Amino acid sequence: MYLTGFADEAAEGIDDQIRATRELGWRNIEMRRVNGKDLTELSDAEFDAVAAKLEAAGVRVNCFGSRIANWGKKIDEPFDSSLAEARQSIPRMRRLGTRLVRIMSFAVLEGRGPEDQMADERFRRLRELQKMLTAAGITPVHENCMNYGGMGWRYTLELIENVPGLKLVFDTGNPVFTDDRMKPPPYPKQSAWEFYQQVKDHVAYVHIKDGVWETAEARARFTFPGEGDGDV
Repeated sequence: MYLTGFADEAAEGIDDQIRATRELGWRNIEMRRVNGKDLTELSDAEFDAVAAKLEAAGVRVNCFGSRIANWGKKIDEPFDSSLAEARQSIPRMRRLGTRLVRIMSFAVLEGRGPEDQMADERFRRLRELQKMLTAAGITPVHENCMNYGGMGWRYTLELIENVPGLKLVFDTGNPVFTDDRMKPPPYPKQSAWEFYQQVKDHVAYVHIKDGVWETAEARARFTFPGEGDGDV
């Protein structure tokens, strides 16, 4: 087992991201953004500089927290951006020795019920991404976030069934503030423990997060792990 984290939550620049990681006694970063740019947006010169600093510090990137098929991408819009991001990320992940990439299953279509979410098209697109990434020796891990698979554990298991070989990154905090669309509206929030128990056989990686849903303010209040409702 090893510990890692989104270092861009500690600092913008790679020097301070490395410093924060080393101060924690960790040797891995889950890379999301450096100076506001993700791995695929950095210029070649910027990427080379980041890679050189990581190598010199003895810090590796264990996972790329990508935007591929994330909550900002709609299933009823072209697939081009996620395909392009996947293609662009492969040589850079190979250079960094990164074996995992966080993906999602496209945004939930607003105004439509959970059974009217173009599921077959989501499965088709994720199969294509899965094939491309695994052929490059990279394991895509799907996160239970604001996307189809995040609507409830049954929807994650549907992805597993329809995208052979797909693995998961389970976020303990996301169920705290995510509607459980397996139940009738008005949707209650999810149980992190119930979700985990149903999907744990497919989990390759865990994001530790915790919080409390404040109903009156309709917002999440994040806490230290173990102090919220994420069943950490």
